[in-house]
Amino acid sequence: MPTTTLYLIRHAEAAVDDERADPGLSPRGELQAAALARRLSAMRVDVHDDVLLHSSRRRAAATAAIVATAHAGWASRASDDVEDRTAVPEDLSAVPERHHRLLRDVPADEHDPDGRRLDAAVRSLSAIGDQDRTVVAITHAFVVGWFVRSVLDAPAWRWISLPVSNASLTVLQWQSDREPRVLSFNDTGHLA
Repeated sequence: MPTTTLYLIRHAEAAVDDERADPGLSPRGELQAAALARRLSAMRVDVHDDVLLHSSRRRAAATAAIVATAHAGWASRASDDVEDRTAVPEDLSAVPERHHRLLRDVPADEHDPDGRRLDAAVRSLSAIGDQDRTVVAITHAFVVGWFVRSVLDAPAWRWISLPVSNASLTVLQWQSDREPRVLSFNDTGHLA
């Protein structure tokens, strides 16, 4: 059976705490991205069509550039499927009240009503074709959380409670003859 394997990576540490400023990477973030590149090499990860996907945010693009440089033949490109989005329920009644403020304060450019665009991204990146497919994507914490929540078929708000570290590796897999699987989540062993 053909398999689609998705390596979801949260960008390395940003240069400043204010992510709305769209910073690049801090010196520590550059080291994290280099360690991540070595980890992917050691795992012998090879991307589909030699393309490494990333969001348009500078911290994700910079992380992708470091990873791509370490892998001969890999090119990186921005993809709408991994943009920085936050799934905001139109009806907050099913979400614990402790999360309401976070959801109300989501910047307009990240606001994804009921996670519709994130759901479309899951469908796109999890598509199973005639051959095995491997996708590596550098994105953001809430996007990784949404994908994991989707694979686990957890309630829509549960992505909020999933901690996703900078430069962490999450591996998800889809096959037509079984339920989707989380092979690893928030793996930071390469940063030790």
